[in-house]
Amino acid sequence: MGAIRNPNFSLFISVFARMLMPHFNSSHIHFMSQHRSLKGQSTIAAKRNVLKRFERVEVLKSRGQFKVGDKVIGLRKTKPNE
Repeated sequence: MGAIRNPNFSLFISVFARMLMPHFNSSHIHFMSQHRSLKGQSTIAAKRNVLKRFERVEVLKSRGQFKVGDKVIGLRKTKPNE
């Protein structure tokens, strides 16, 4: 289940908890943090050195090593363009 990123969510939970349990202290609500490896793609700035199949086909086409009708399974190793 994905993390809820709405900034008003914790406020909503604390107000809702107070309505249900007036003696409840909202400072006892703890949310788990998210591991950095699970964050979105926008936070990852490292260059990928493994290409997906369609990216490999595009690179091979631009190099003239792939023609229409060639098999896409068993492609040669391809380094990404710099």
